[in-house]
Amino acid sequence: MKVNRVIIHADGASRGNPGPAAIGATIRDEQGKSIASISRGIGRATNNQAEYRALIAALEKATRLGVKEANIYLDSELVVKQINGKYRVRNLALKPLYHQVKQLQSQLEGFTITHIPRQQNIEAHNLAVLALR
Repeated sequence: MKVNRVIIHADGASRGNPGPAAIGATIRDEQGKSIASISRGIGRATNNQAEYRALIAALEKATRLGVKEANIYLDSELVVKQINGKYRVRNLALKPLYHQVKQLQSQLEGFTITHIPRQQNIEAHNLAVLALR
């Protein structure tokens, strides 16, 4: 299956900050058909680290699928504003994750990342919470 543009919803969760953490993501084509989903534990992490790792996992999967463009939606305002250049990345633990996202972004011809309310990110959130159990 060849898909040029995808819609990604990603979310990270941690129980404690830091604590046991997990990620969830959905990848859909432009018609909304599910292409892939991710739901897995990532060990001990902060919530922001989990948010970044969910985004990274989704981008890695999308690039493996040969995707050229990605429209990404996260409920983490911090991550979205950092990736869009509105906030600087000051936390040393987030810097390598930020650079990994930027490297993956450079492999795509088109890339948007948008902040959405948590209520619009329920499926990715539920995948992350499921993996936390």
